[in-house]
Amino acid sequence: MRAIIIRTWKGNRMILLVVDTQNLIMNNDLYEFPTFVYRIKTLIKEARNNNIEVIYVRHDDGVGQKLTKGAAGYEIYEEFQPMPNERVFDKNVNSAFRDTGLLEYLHEKDEDTIIIVGLQTDYCIDATVKCGFEHGLKMIVPANTNSTFDNAYMTAEKSYRYYNEFMWNGRYAECISFEKTLELMNR
Repeated sequence: MRAIIIRTWKGNRMILLVVDTQNLIMNNDLYEFPTFVYRIKTLIKEARNNNIEVIYVRHDDGVGQKLTKGAAGYEIYEEFQPMPNERVFDKNVNSAFRDTGLLEYLHEKDEDTIIIVGLQTDYCIDATVKCGFEHGLKMIVPANTNSTFDNAYMTAEKSYRYYNEFMWNGRYAECISFEKTLELMNR
């Protein structure tokens, strides 16, 4: 197993990135939904308590779609609501970095470490993890803080395990325990 050495990372030069946790797709059909919700709520609280910036990303499928600005399901899940001073970036492709201004914002703030959580494991989380890596960012993926639905090829559990245990860890990200993430946030 390949390991990224966490102790070389630069302390509070990290942010918590909450991706696509929008009302339309936040439901019990997601893999390990109760654990997913609890852990993200906890990480948001810990980030705020430790002066780690929380940044949100919303996905917009475009006019006439169910997931678009102004539609009922577009807004961020009520249990994860951003504070008035927290940034929200909107995107219309899988990567949170493409044409959103997020990458430029992170460079301006000199942030280099991203704790990424949200939806969906096999779409926007995958693209954002890989693109973040390509942009030289250190990507941290806490256990059971990303989720997805069953698809035509894999169950939600298989998708989750494939990306978190095989695809990302040691290649594009450091996939670590929830507890280890809390320790990093409390340094």
